[in-house]
Amino acid sequence: MFRYKITVEYLGSNFVGWQRQLNGISVQEVLENAITSLTKSNVITYAAGRTDSGVHAYGQVVHFDLEKLYQPPALISALNYFLKRTDVIILDCTIVDENFHARFSAKKRSYIYRILNRLSNSIIEHNLAWQIKDPINIQDMIEAKSYLIGTHNFTSFQSKGCYSNSPIKSMDKIDITRAKDIIEIYLEAPSFLYHMVRKIVGNLALVGIGKYKPEKIKEILDAQSREASFSMAPSCGLYLNNIKY
Repeated sequence: MFRYKITVEYLGSNFVGWQRQLNGISVQEVLENAITSLTKSNVITYAAGRTDSGVHAYGQVVHFDLEKLYQPPALISALNYFLKRTDVIILDCTIVDENFHARFSAKKRSYIYRILNRLSNSIIEHNLAWQIKDPINIQDMIEAKSYLIGTHNFTSFQSKGCYSNSPIKSMDKIDITRAKDIIEIYLEAPSFLYHMVRKIVGNLALVGIGKYKPEKIKEILDAQSREASFSMAPSCGLYLNNIKY
């Protein structure tokens, strides 16, 4: 058996998420169908992160095993042929050791959240960013995000249904930048809780529009209670950015 590691880009708007589900089409299903069409065998794929419905990916990492040896450039081209009518594309492929696992071998994950901050709606950014029409002060957001850096109990930024063994996570980096109408929030950590990124962004946005003072983020974090956090950003602005091994 040969183990292949691929990097996948996808637009999540029309998917129920990464993982196969009964209520709609998933990225995993589309990808596995493409592999089956090429290889004529049933294959299970394993991803670095299970993105939710509507969440996009610049660099999702996936692995799977095949009996036949394919040269990576040829495999990329062949799979992209079967994916051409979907919102999924293969960017890179390498053959890896059998001990490699897309999820469990990952050392760090990063996400980018995009906010469109203007009064007018956008045709181009529709379903690609969260539109906030109120003025946003990113300096207040930058002050607020400093409370989240380091190792903390992130229960307050966790949603019901999270299966993580512990709410203790280490947030390595949060960068907040603005270019014209687009605000980007970059978050990097070894791992994240269920909905953790969207809850952090939702509460930072409340700071940005002046409904919270920056220190409110510390108050929410210290509460260690899901009831302490009332805001969650929509999925449309979230992108799985990169996986580091």
